[in-house]
Amino acid sequence: MMAEVHIDNTTIPPKPRSAGETATMTIGGLGEAHATVLAACKGADLARHSLKRDGMMTLQGKRAIVLGGSSGIGLAATNQLASEGATVIAASRQPQRAQGSVRPGVELQVCDVQDREALRALFAASAPFDILVNAATGGPRAMGPFLQMDLDGYRGSFAKLWGYTNSVRLAAEHMDERGTIVLVSGTPARRAKPGQVSLASVGGAVEAFCRAVAPELAPRRINVVSPGIIDTPMFGNDMDARQPLLSGATANHLIPRPGTADEVASAIVFLIKNDFVTGTTIDVDGGWLLS
Repeated sequence: MMAEVHIDNTTIPPKPRSAGETATMTIGGLGEAHATVLAACKGADLARHSLKRDGMMTLQGKRAIVLGGSSGIGLAATNQLASEGATVIAASRQPQRAQGSVRPGVELQVCDVQDREALRALFAASAPFDILVNAATGGPRAMGPFLQMDLDGYRGSFAKLWGYTNSVRLAAEHMDERGTIVLVSGTPARRAKPGQVSLASVGGAVEAFCRAVAPELAPRRINVVSPGIIDTPMFGNDMDARQPLLSGATANHLIPRPGTADEVASAIVFLIKNDFVTGTTIDVDGGWLLS
C-alpha cells in the first residue's frame, strides 16, 4: 500500500547561507499527521517509558527517526519499526523514492546527514523522540588496492563516519533519557577482503566510536549492527545483474548466500528492544567472519 505523503506548501523566507552550504528541503515538514501525533503524545510519558513484554521493550507509542530510511537496510528498519507500533520519520536525501514502499503512517522527510543545520532542525522538531537509526551510507567509498587508491577518494569514504557522528552529537539532547541509537558498520571492519581497505577503515571507526561514546550517552544506549554482503540497491538496481555477483561473493561463507535487508533490520530492532545491551556490535554476516 502506498503511504500518503503530505507536502508542506508554507512559504518560509530562506535564511542566509554561507557559500557551499546545503539548502534544507522538506517533504511534509512536520506534516499535519506528525503534528497531531506530537500533540497527542505531549505529556504522555507512559508511552515513552520502557514497557516490557517477555523481557523486551515494546515499541508501541515510541517515536523513531531513521536516517537513510528510504532504501535498503534503512527502509527495512523503517517498516519493521512502524509494524511494531512506533511512529517513524524516514529521512534521506531522496525520500520520494520510498513513497510506494513505506508502511502507512510513515512520514518522509528530506535530510542530508552531512548538513548539520538540517539535522538540528529535524531533531528539534521531533523532540522528544526515543529511537535513532542511522543507516545512511554517506556516499561512495573508494575501492581497490590501497597502494593504487586516490587518497582524496579514501578521505571521502569517511563521509559515512561524519554523518554518524553528526547525528549522534546533535540528536542526544533531544532524545528521551531511555533513548537508543543504532548505527550500521560492516563485516570488513574485522575481516576485510582484498580491495576493502576503505570499508574496513570506516567500519572500524564506526564501531570504535560506538564503544567510546556509549559511557557518555548513558543511560541512553548506542549499538552497531555489522552486516555482511546484503542484497540491496547498493550493489545496483538491476537485480538480474547483481545476483551472480552476490552469489559468487558469498559462495564460501558458512551460509552461502547474500543476506536480506530485513534480516539486518531484525537485528536493528533487537538492539532497540533489548535494553540490556549497549556499546557493542552484532554481526549479521552469514558466517563471513568465520569463513
